[in-house]
Amino acid sequence: MSMQVVGFALIYPLIWILSRMPMWFLHIVSDLFFLLNYHVIKYRKKVVLDNLKLAFPEKDEKELEKIRRKFFKHLIDFFIESIKTFAISEKEIRKRMKYTNIEVLEEVVKNGKNVALVGPHQANWEWLIGLPLHLDGIQCHAAYTRIKNPYFERIIKTSRSKFGGVMYRTTDTIKNIYRNYKENTQSLYCLLSDQSPQVQKTHYWSEFMGVKVPIHTGAEMLSKKYDMAYVVWSTRQVKRGYYEISFELITEEPKQFKDYELTDRFLEITEKNIRKYPEMYLWSHKRFKHRDKVPKEWQ
Repeated sequence: MSMQVVGFALIYPLIWILSRMPMWFLHIVSDLFFLLNYHVIKYRKKVVLDNLKLAFPEKDEKELEKIRRKFFKHLIDFFIESIKTFAISEKEIRKRMKYTNIEVLEEVVKNGKNVALVGPHQANWEWLIGLPLHLDGIQCHAAYTRIKNPYFERIIKTSRSKFGGVMYRTTDTIKNIYRNYKENTQSLYCLLSDQSPQVQKTHYWSEFMGVKVPIHTGAEMLSKKYDMAYVVWSTRQVKRGYYEISFELITEEPKQFKDYELTDRFLEITEKNIRKYPEMYLWSHKRFKHRDKVPKEWQ
């Protein structure tokens, strides 16, 4: 018996049980894990504080510590809510993830456009799996990172597609878009676009939260190449376990924009929301790790 089978057999039953627990119980579990992590494990506490110091140089240590604590409470909640995704019902996800202006997307769909739906790692992006329940006439696609254990990969892909979404590996993004474009299948692609690209593959450097960093421009490139409407989503937490997403249509004609203008607009919207809800952003990843590698032409 392979280690992959053993690992799956040991861990999946716990995931299965937790995913079927009510949210009030899962939030108690989250509170316990938060205390364990914050005071004992201390997962990436220094990374988070370093990121916050760079992003908010005007804030004192007391303010930064308050944001850091709130961030970790939300991060553990997000992990627990992601487990809930395995068993969440249509009724519950409709209740917990609201779309304030879905008509923005409905109009774009009505106009026959494909959509690059661009957003950051903020609040709860996992529950976007419920978006197909609110849109007719268009396929909703999203990427997932390949998991070495095929058994876990299978159940994750199944759970994320249960409301009608189409899942594909991140490495298959361009191939998937190209195929749908050629087959004239009207599609929407959820694209998380605030990752830090590899320096050697970077085409654009700009300021993000006041720090010059390499910028991921894939969403803009794909939008222009395949003539997709460029729409930015923003998420806020209404209360614990409840979220709202709003959409902003930047353009239905991306080719009319100069290089990086669409990307800059995404960064502007994202930064505005981060400053409004700083604890909701994913500060545990090293977003500013290449700030000392800015090429001369971008300085």
